[in-house]
Amino acid sequence: MTAAHREPTPLEAQSVETGSGKGAGDENFPVGSFLLPKHLRPHVAVFYAFARAADDIADNPDLEPDDKIKRLDLFEGGLTGAITDGPQLDKAYKLKASLEELGVTNQHGVDLLAAFKQDAKKSRYEDWADLMGYCELSANPVGRYLLDIHGETKELYPASDALCSALQVINHLQDVQKDYQAMDRVYVPQDWLSAAGLTVDSLNRPSSDLALRRVLDKCLEGVDTLLDTSRALAGQMASKSLAMETAAIQSLAETLTKRLWRQDPLAIRVELKKPAFLWVAGRGALNEWRRRLMGRKPPTLQAAGHR
Repeated sequence: MTAAHREPTPLEAQSVETGSGKGAGDENFPVGSFLLPKHLRPHVAVFYAFARAADDIADNPDLEPDDKIKRLDLFEGGLTGAITDGPQLDKAYKLKASLEELGVTNQHGVDLLAAFKQDAKKSRYEDWADLMGYCELSANPVGRYLLDIHGETKELYPASDALCSALQVINHLQDVQKDYQAMDRVYVPQDWLSAAGLTVDSLNRPSSDLALRRVLDKCLEGVDTLLDTSRALAGQMASKSLAMETAAIQSLAETLTKRLWRQDPLAIRVELKKPAFLWVAGRGALNEWRRRLMGRKPPTLQAAGHR
């Protein structure tokens, strides 16, 4: 892409974004909650707004794949500075300014855009490793961004990656039927479906049969391994605020995973209603606060199991 001082393209001259009506309240996990330091919450909100707008482009059923990628390329240009005069790139420019103020790399935003571009054209994942490669772009950058803005060591990246990848797969399993029916996206590994004698059409059923249940359980086994790796993450953080937020998210992830083991995401929406959500998240945060207050030794980090 060329830099500044040029005529905007037709796409730039119109709205690059495509709204979905979604917001932070539609997410399954806290997004920049009150647990984070007050001075960082506006920056997290800018990061979220950028990611939400880009995700909306990738999920828009009325756009062709090439159109989605062109729009996401413009976002990337605004974020990296390759485009400085695009009139519809405010969210990218705001994130660029925020990252520069904090001294944090823009690579996390670039990686998210790569995931959204992948969503524009790729709708199947060959195996678990292929799915984890997608999570490396679609989920892990969020955790790395939060670590960076809090000044945490990059040695925590692997455990953070494990938690973020687990969250992504949990979301995929919660929405496994909706993603297929609405967007023809299937994040269940294709080799596991084939080995069970199934096709993606099995996701259209009103409930899971024994064969599909076994495939979903294999996904949950992978999630359990990831959550084992991330369980000690909060205890290793220097920032108490981020540690409490992370402990809340870990608690939510473990609770939702247990529900997915027991309940069928094809038959019902497996989720936590607001009272349960607040209770589970609060319990996780409070446990970490108490551990620190009492000076108890944190658990030891495990090696990441998904790399």
